[in-house]
Amino acid sequence: MTAEVAEAKVPFKVALSSFLGNFIEWFDYATYTYFAITIGMVFFPESAVDSTLMAFAVFALSFIFRPLGAAFWGSMGDKRGRKWSLSTSILLMTAAAFLIGCLPSFQTIGILSPILLLCLRSVQGFSAAGEYSGAAVFLAEYAPAARRGAYCALVPASTAMGLFAGSTAALLIKAFVPEADVIAWGWRIPFLLAGPLGVAFHFYIKFRLDDSPAYQEMESGSSSHKEVAHPTRLVFKKYPKRLVSSIAATMVNSVGFYLVLTYLPTYLTSYAGMPAPSAQLATDIALLAYVAIIFGAGKVSDMVGRRKMLIGACVAFIVLSIPAFLMLNTASLPVVIAAELVLCATLSINDSNIACYQAELFPTEVRYTGAALGSNIAYVIFGGTASMVATALIDATGNGMAPAYYMMGICVVAGIVLLFTAADHRGIAMNDID
Repeated sequence: MTAEVAEAKVPFKVALSSFLGNFIEWFDYATYTYFAITIGMVFFPESAVDSTLMAFAVFALSFIFRPLGAAFWGSMGDKRGRKWSLSTSILLMTAAAFLIGCLPSFQTIGILSPILLLCLRSVQGFSAAGEYSGAAVFLAEYAPAARRGAYCALVPASTAMGLFAGSTAALLIKAFVPEADVIAWGWRIPFLLAGPLGVAFHFYIKFRLDDSPAYQEMESGSSSHKEVAHPTRLVFKKYPKRLVSSIAATMVNSVGFYLVLTYLPTYLTSYAGMPAPSAQLATDIALLAYVAIIFGAGKVSDMVGRRKMLIGACVAFIVLSIPAFLMLNTASLPVVIAAELVLCATLSINDSNIACYQAELFPTEVRYTGAALGSNIAYVIFGGTASMVATALIDATGNGMAPAYYMMGICVVAGIVLLFTAADHRGIAMNDID
């Protein structure tokens, strides 16, 4: 299949697989975050440090393995094919989630329990490094150049829907299961669901999909690009400016994503004094709005370019973060929903472009590696630590506005970097990018 033929239409099964594969990953991640307080009680009941903070510390430590995973999955994706890396990373991610759901508590096996939790979270961090970028590259290389932004918006949309499913599962479990039972076994249910879902989608992608047209052209020798022996080395040597640009764009995505879409239920419950069901409900409403806005923003990016959208998101966060957090601290459900909608709309301006922008930055022979490295270097430094940093800043300063100031600082730095490094490849065929 050539790129010209593929540009006529993106096969439904390709779009669906990219959506569902990423959905499963973020359902797993959301489940951990939304049950952070419970997980802290189960695995760190005798910790001298706050148990919730310890749960977020494990979440953050697992991100250390993401750059290693990015190099591995990226290299394999550029050598063995996009669908191999995508399907295998999904299988590994969901297997680790399933095993987390089976772990005995601290009360049962002692210190071995949190150690095993950290090990399995590390496996998830390693595997997740290839999944988001794999879905982005796979879809971008199938999408027509003039509509690439709209199609690639499926990737962040699937992320939000995974969060929505995880949030909804947490809401239902906390609402209908007694608190003692939630701690005993209820939190395990979403983790256990990941196993069969991951196996099913692994085999579907592996046996029912063809690899992307751009990759097939490279493999057949009909494009000007050739497979390289060491994709990671080539990215650092030949494309450092593009890598820095990708990291800057993902800084905003990673911190904003975790603060706005996963940390806020914990923030609203622990610091704003809002009941947990109400906090989850507000997040669910905001997530649905986020998904709707994502698709519109993706279409706009095909008209105005990814660069303008990414810089615009930085400016919007700098202006709106303080007013939004002031609204969140009222703990009034309608006001909180309005604040979360403001933050989600701002975040969607960035997130609708991330998948497409990362895929467009690099040529075919190192595209998977470059996209994975840029995304995961940013995530290990800023994304995985966002919830922990926000919690630590509030505890250290006693100021509930600390997360807003942190978000603003990130956007100032990212905005300046993007202003000088961001490029725009909208409308250019993927195999013509060099």
